[in-house]
Amino acid sequence: MAKIAVTDGMAQEAVSRLRDAGHEVDLEPVSLNGFDAVVVRSATKMTSEAIANAPTLRLIGRAGVGVDNIDLDAATNAGILVCNTPGSSTQSVVELTIGHLLASTRHIPTADRDLRSGKWTKNDLKGTELSGKRIGFIGFGRIAQGVGRVAKAIGMELHAYDPYLPREIATEQDCTLHADVNDVFRMCTHIAIHCNLSEETRHLVNTETLSMMPGIGADGTLCGNHLVSCARGGIVNENDVLFALENETLSSCALDVFETEPIGNHPLLQHANFHGTPHIGAATHEAQNRIGFEMADLLIEYFAGGVPISVVNRAVLE
Repeated sequence: MAKIAVTDGMAQEAVSRLRDAGHEVDLEPVSLNGFDAVVVRSATKMTSEAIANAPTLRLIGRAGVGVDNIDLDAATNAGILVCNTPGSSTQSVVELTIGHLLASTRHIPTADRDLRSGKWTKNDLKGTELSGKRIGFIGFGRIAQGVGRVAKAIGMELHAYDPYLPREIATEQDCTLHADVNDVFRMCTHIAIHCNLSEETRHLVNTETLSMMPGIGADGTLCGNHLVSCARGGIVNENDVLFALENETLSSCALDVFETEPIGNHPLLQHANFHGTPHIGAATHEAQNRIGFEMADLLIEYFAGGVPISVVNRAVLE
């Protein structure tokens, strides 16, 4: 039976499932030395040094989607499988993204702040509708497609840039797929980020790309430009976003993820047309239960001699 470390918490029912299967689970490990597997979320950083100091590890489980907090090369070189839970938090992130879009275009955060400060700013908070506008997705995977279905139902026109997506998937979703990311920024007044963080996508959203946005909706409404990201910190250049808000290139920005977390006292947080959340995309009771059970099941499968379907670094298996 395996010895499993859980560093960032796990649903109690999932912990019980692992223990019922005969595995030892430590929720407060002092170090990773001596463990067969570790389950992490975004807070724990599995650097090359951390991996080198855990010579007995056979599997790193990422309870969530993004694996940018894990040194995949170091894990692969050490023969350690890295697995994630790609589908468990999809609905939660979809709903948060839509929430941020609606909050931005209807000035909900500003209205709330004004009310709390004793101001009745009814005449100052005329918003715009999402219906009739183009939304551009940077990355059109599982989460973006979920957002797209909701956006389509509201009445938005879908556009996307995703060089790894089969064109037929975009066609099935009634989404125009572009070969050039800049074309999405040029056409769309609303941009939603749903790609992974990589050297290719780091600071992809910057002064240059934001300046291409049209500000006028497909329906002719002067709706401004709006950005939302519930993907990974670092894809959006936060300093450039602040500059775009100040010069009114951007009308609003909503972020759930930041390049440095916690973000601290970045001046972006003080801008009236910014609102954010502290990386809570997957923070629903339903998602955490799904994530925990999916992770428990893949660990049980692996230590029973199977190969989990969600292996990220398949080179280890070769």
